[in-house]
Amino acid sequence: MPIASQGYPRSAAVSPRVQVIETTDSTNADVVAHVKDAPDEWPHLSLLLTNDQRAGRGRLDRTWTAPPGTALALSVVVRVGAIPGASRGWIPLIAGAAMTRAIAAQLRGTGHTARLKWPNDVLLDGAKVCGILAEVVPGHPDTVVIGSGVNTRMPASDLPVETATSFEALGLVADEDRLIADYLSALAEQLDALVSARGSAAASGVLAEIEALCATIGSDVAVTLPDGEVLRGRAQRIDEDGRLVVVQESEFESAVSSGDVVHVR
Repeated sequence: MPIASQGYPRSAAVSPRVQVIETTDSTNADVVAHVKDAPDEWPHLSLLLTNDQRAGRGRLDRTWTAPPGTALALSVVVRVGAIPGASRGWIPLIAGAAMTRAIAAQLRGTGHTARLKWPNDVLLDGAKVCGILAEVVPGHPDTVVIGSGVNTRMPASDLPVETATSFEALGLVADEDRLIADYLSALAEQLDALVSARGSAAASGVLAEIEALCATIGSDVAVTLPDGEVLRGRAQRIDEDGRLVVVQESEFESAVSSGDVVHVR
């Protein structure tokens, strides 16, 4: 299905630039290139989106593909010069929380739920509906591009794994314009809060917001670390650096900064 003919007026009310393209290999790669070539043309919250991304990228160097017309791919420019460098690891988590809020707003009255899986996947009824990738623009250390892929019109038969889902697979219809506008608004709100608190996620309320949305907290998890080691235990909390604190054998705490998390139950 093609991009909505009526455009994205709600999104345009939040973003200074909304560019819609018919197809691309990767919205993130496109925006990174655009910002490198003409940074002044892509201010804070500028947006590129498509319903046909052919070679998207996810965390841990994974590829992300979807049949044309079945998923919404969007990349947002955020200017983060006012956020201390030590606090910028919160940006991907903030993006995940913002998208969780936006998807949850689509579900009101339906009986379905949206929750965050640490660090920034969005779960719809416990299955993944959205993944997020944030990357710094080379040569522009104060500019981050945040890419998101939301399974909107993907039939159940096209879902790539049994742990994935989509709006359509659950009999739901996503209002893409409202979804994007709500996401951008929540993203801007939480980034501004982090700036106002001089990078403190706790003082800004960012940490509490993310923990409240996060289904990982309180779950038994298996975390595959970058070196291949698997850490098993109970996800207890998120610390002030954004790391997932896992308690093993009800006694030993480990703080995980990156890894592939599976909710065991």
